[in-house]
Amino acid sequence: MALYLLFESASGYALFHAYGIDEIGQSVDAVRSSVLDLKRFSKAVKLAGFTPFSSAIDALNQCNAISEGIMTDELRNFLELNLPKVKEGKKAKFSVGVMEPKVGSHITEATGIPCQSNEYVQELLRAVRLHFDQFIDQLKPSDLEKAQLGLGHSYSRAKVKFNVNRVDNMVIQAIFLLDTLDKDVNSFSMRVREWYGWHFPELVKIVNDNYLYAKLAKFVTNKSDLSEKDIPALADLIGDEDKAKEIVEAAKASMGQDLSPVDLINVQQFAQRVMNLSEYRKNLYEYLVTKMNDIAPNLTSLIGEMVGARLISHAGSLSNLSKCPASTLQILGAEKALFRALKTRGNTPKYGLIFHSSFIGRASTKNKGRMARYLANKCSIASRIDCYSDVSSSIFGEKLREQVEERLEFYDKGVAPRKNLDVMKAAIEGMTNTASEEGEENGGTSAKKSKKKKSRAEADGDAMDLDKPANTSAAEAEPETEKKKKKKKHKLEEPQDQEMAATGDDETPKKKKKKSRDASADDEPKTATEGKKKKKKSKTAGDD
Repeated sequence: MALYLLFESASGYALFHAYGIDEIGQSVDAVRSSVLDLKRFSKAVKLAGFTPFSSAIDALNQCNAISEGIMTDELRNFLELNLPKVKEGKKAKFSVGVMEPKVGSHITEATGIPCQSNEYVQELLRAVRLHFDQFIDQLKPSDLEKAQLGLGHSYSRAKVKFNVNRVDNMVIQAIFLLDTLDKDVNSFSMRVREWYGWHFPELVKIVNDNYLYAKLAKFVTNKSDLSEKDIPALADLIGDEDKAKEIVEAAKASMGQDLSPVDLINVQQFAQRVMNLSEYRKNLYEYLVTKMNDIAPNLTSLIGEMVGARLISHAGSLSNLSKCPASTLQILGAEKALFRALKTRGNTPKYGLIFHSSFIGRASTKNKGRMARYLANKCSIASRIDCYSDVSSSIFGEKLREQVEERLEFYDKGVAPRKNLDVMKAAIEGMTNTASEEGEENGGTSAKKSKKKKSRAEADGDAMDLDKPANTSAAEAEPETEKKKKKKKHKLEEPQDQEMAATGDDETPKKKKKKSRDASADDEPKTATEGKKKKKKSKTAGDD
């Protein structure tokens, strides 16, 4: 069976006929060692056809199609033109070797041309890439390098191109940093408590919050300096005057040891660092909330910012999450438990990262699995809407959240929830209403501008009308009378020709009529009131 090799270069498509493969050898190792020699390789492979790309944009489109496993119309025409034709009902006596198996399968499905992609074919295509400039006439290696460099830059630029406001990578980094900050702030707060606890051990029992404890450790420094004068300042820090009095009383009867000024300064500096980390953690959380509302508003309104961000980070991106089915999304984050259950033939996990949602915590123990399955279904819908919709809106997420709430009530109280079709119709109506309101707001401003323009134009027109003389009405009526003349002439000429053929004696009266009509048409146009007066006069004359 003959073997053809399809090679996609930066300058165009090339088709090679590998007719002397038996001389090289069938094993991959033999091919790998022998393809380096151009003389031996050129005896076994010859160029069957080459079509260059028309432009850089065309080359980029073809490259994108090949990377996605799609056969373009240009590639199909090229293959049908250069490959031997196969008769109907018979198998092809050749096959095409391709580098990408997806492209080969698409070519086979669309055209019926048998394709193969294995290690042997890939080694031959690597050799074709190595000696490609020797097979094409008038193609310099420098030109090929320039084409490869330009196509590589444009392809990378097209892949990296994205919407700045919808970068899910920032959410992934933010949630990872938030998790590490939580661990670090917790461990540092414990260190502050232990360190300052040697000096003021009673403060640990009075203040439980880590951030407040670090604030107080920085404010108090030396417990012996505390007095009743400091109670207002302590009350401002804590927000509770009773606790401030309790701290002052505890400092007077404290059992802690005294620390040197240098040790107190170090404790104070470390407490300030913990406070800064806690404040940065709050700012980072606010940043994550805004980013999630920009990137995935529906998923955020359905399941919350933290759980949604964890799902996106675990999947790798929002597009990967949208491609996951609901069953995968349900156990996302519980892979170890799943594979352990499959290995030991035990019970598979019911939920993964979704467990942190408040809906599953509110459900009863027997309904947690059902609730997790239902919530995963709604999360997959919300993620797909966020990923593939052009309009950023949280209406669908709010409606899906209402559905989950109704499902919880159904499990607890037996209240029947609404149908999914009705909920989606309401969501679509809400989307259209918001879009129409935005259009009306934009249209209101444009309508005001158009009204102003119309009023200005009317004022200018009135001024122009005042300047024009009264004879313009007669001048405007002239072209209309000319058109009427032509129509009357055509109407009169047709019956005249017929009557002239029938009778020749009646020429004189018809000519007189025609002259009278022409004369009346040549006169100046009269007003409607004058015409009415004449009609009335003629009627009165007839009555007399």
